[in-house]
Amino acid sequence: LSAKTRAACCRAAIAAAGRMSLELPKIWLNPLEAAVGMMRDVIGWEVVEAAQAAGKGIVFLTPHLGCFELTAQYYSARAPITVLYRPPRYAVLQEMIEAGRARPMLHLAAADLSGVRNLMKALRRGEAVGLLPDQAPKMGEGKWLPFFGKPAYTMTLAARLTETGAAVVFAFGERLPGGAGYRLHLRGPLAPIEGDLATRAAAINREIEALVRDCPGQYL
Repeated sequence: LSAKTRAACCRAAIAAAGRMSLELPKIWLNPLEAAVGMMRDVIGWEVVEAAQAAGKGIVFLTPHLGCFELTAQYYSARAPITVLYRPPRYAVLQEMIEAGRARPMLHLAAADLSGVRNLMKALRRGEAVGLLPDQAPKMGEGKWLPFFGKPAYTMTLAARLTETGAAVVFAFGERLPGGAGYRLHLRGPLAPIEGDLATRAAAINREIEALVRDCPGQYL
């Protein structure tokens, strides 16, 4: 990319980060119906229906792209989903996050061994799980793998979940212009996610790259 294009993407990403801080109260403080009502359009829902029909569970991989907070809430209005999250350092923030994300069919799993077990149990029940595959893991819990041509410390948990035989669905909530709401994008992998753990994690990084190229100004 040219320096001018890179600068434009950077400005757009900064603006998108600001919008994220403003949209969270609307999502967390509104009833579920009002929150998911902000999702004006959905592309690729047939991928989810096919995964549900297979009955082996779904692994939703949602990078830090667009309004990632709303994607799991949208699905939870239709079926149960267990979402992995990293508890914040301050207890008051954790209480706010848990209260804001509390929905009848949206279950939270902390990013620890117990939370991972909850994800696996949900998949064995044929339910959906969700996580942010580009979240930096703790030291010792990831691998250095390419991401946009640079080595990035990459989580392996997402790759491990793909070994369960569950369907893999990539998702992100595109912010529409002028505060008009969001468009949910859903798709399966562009290439098979297979091989050993590192190979799978590298494949997921490539999938994230493809999503970001679709909407670079909204990548956090």
